[in-house]
Order: sequence, then C-alpha cells, then structure tokens
Amino acid sequence: MRELLRTNDTVRLSFLRVLLRDAGIESVVLDQHMSVLEGSAAAIPRRLMVVEADEARARQVLSEAGESTGGPR
Repeated sequence: MRELLRTNDTVRLSFLRVLLRDAGIESVVLDQHMSVLEGSAAAIPRRLMVVEADEARARQVLSEAGESTGGPR
C-alpha cells in the first residue's frame, strides 16, 4: 500500500475517494477510527492509501482534479 496523503478534512477525503473510484482505482482510508479512540476528531490525520500498482495513476487523477498529494514518496 502507498500513502497518497494525510488529512483531517473528512469532506475532502470523501471527495478524493470518489474521484479515485470513478477512475476505477480502489482506495482505503487508514486511521479513521483512531481519532475517536484518542478523544478528538482532528487529533490524528487519516491516510488515503492505494495499492502500489495504482499509485502513479491515482496521483495523476487527483492532480488533474486540482488536488495536490505532495508527490511520490
């Protein structure tokens, strides 16, 4: 799995997942329940992940939509 970005913005995260889904790229959000355990909804950023084989295409899809992911890791 490769991390595309980290964010506390749940609306943006949802939007990015829809963009990826519409492009046929499956994504996973990690750490979405950790903030609840820590007692603050914004304490721990959520990570948007894709499989390594989809990383370049996923970054391209998000970039074309005007969404920066911080570049390849």
